[in-house]
Amino acid sequence: MSTKAESSRPRAPDTKKVHIADTPLTRNNWYKHVNWLNVYLILGIPAMGCVQAFWTPLYLKTAVWAVVYYFFTGLGITAGYHRLWAHCSYSATLPLRIWLALVGGGAVEGSIRWWARGHRAHHRYTDTEKDPYSVRKGFWYSHLGWMVMKQNPKRIGRTDISDLNEDPVVIWQHRHYLKVVFGMGLLFPMLVAGLGWGDWLGGFVYAGILRIFFVQQATFCVNSLAHWLGDQPFDDRNSPRDHVITALVTLGEGYHNFHHEFPSDYRNAIEWHQYDPTKWTIWSWKQLGLAYDLKQFRANEIEKGRIQQLQKKIDQKRSKLDWGTPLEQLPVLEWDDYVEQAKNGRGLVAIAGVVHDVTDFIKDHPGGKAMINSGIGKDATAMFNGGIYYHSNAAHNLLSTMRVGVIRGGCEVEIWKRSHKENTEYVRDESGQRIIRAGAQVTKIPEPVSTADAA
Repeated sequence: MSTKAESSRPRAPDTKKVHIADTPLTRNNWYKHVNWLNVYLILGIPAMGCVQAFWTPLYLKTAVWAVVYYFFTGLGITAGYHRLWAHCSYSATLPLRIWLALVGGGAVEGSIRWWARGHRAHHRYTDTEKDPYSVRKGFWYSHLGWMVMKQNPKRIGRTDISDLNEDPVVIWQHRHYLKVVFGMGLLFPMLVAGLGWGDWLGGFVYAGILRIFFVQQATFCVNSLAHWLGDQPFDDRNSPRDHVITALVTLGEGYHNFHHEFPSDYRNAIEWHQYDPTKWTIWSWKQLGLAYDLKQFRANEIEKGRIQQLQKKIDQKRSKLDWGTPLEQLPVLEWDDYVEQAKNGRGLVAIAGVVHDVTDFIKDHPGGKAMINSGIGKDATAMFNGGIYYHSNAAHNLLSTMRVGVIRGGCEVEIWKRSHKENTEYVRDESGQRIIRAGAQVTKIPEPVSTADAA
């Protein structure tokens, strides 16, 4: 039999026990999957606030105070939790760090330590199973589901938060988080409205409960809407996107594609016209001596990313266009064979050593039938490149779709001679396809080539 001392020892955790999040969701166990505390904090309390608002008058001063405190607590998350602690994009003095920890706690979104740890995992494992709020699991999962449904903490990717563990402000807020939530989330806004103009209940309902609800939903949009709505100007391998609507909702956090590419930049918006009040506020703090060491990625590196993504999009569009049969895939014709086929009624024209079948185009030729017929069966390089008419870039592109062969050897094969002479190396896109620049088509000869057979 066990002794009294042995029976009082805590039981060792059962490592074989399956976490509820790793079991199927059924009619019989669905309530076990729900994180009821978060449901109460995120949905229950705001619902009670909405009901209370029906018989609580909203005074102008209270409305203004609720909006002002919304921005204070919102900046506590965007400038504090996010850009200062999660990404270390700038440094702040002790008074500013304390203020951000207090108003950030007033947003009621978890402690700095918990919030930043999850956000770093989100960046490190974006869109994977280790991403705590992966948008791949659905819009509503990334917006709310990951909080109201239980998650197995062992499934969340590991991150380094040693710097946070050494920050006394972070540790203090983490240890006293519930006191901060109650004091800054509800008591402080109520005291300001109550002592200021006697609206205790309005301060509690509007500046407290409902303000918390709105600032939470705005922040949650960074996890959901910012991964669904907008463009991807820097990288499209993952889901983050840029959109002004998301920026308006989230105090400037809507340029999320940029942010995921350059997370340690204190800015989310880099253009002067883009809405990013968090960036402007951090810059203002620097002018006041409250913030310093504001980090920015070099403009050269940002533009490299933008150009690479533009090139990728161009390559994708290019791949859907008809650029003609590549030269290396065309059959090789002898000059005599080319001339013979043209004499037998086939509308063949040789330009820069490439044979084109213009039979179906003769009737549509803008210069008339006679003009194009004069080049059939001949080396029409000179006449096409200025001898009769200096054809446009569009004409060269159209001609490329009519390729049927190349001529072997001889002075007529201008493109092969030119390539050999200049040791030309073709530029290729991401998929290895040759890029044809305007004016660099194989049929485009800068100076008309003189040939004895040209018309």
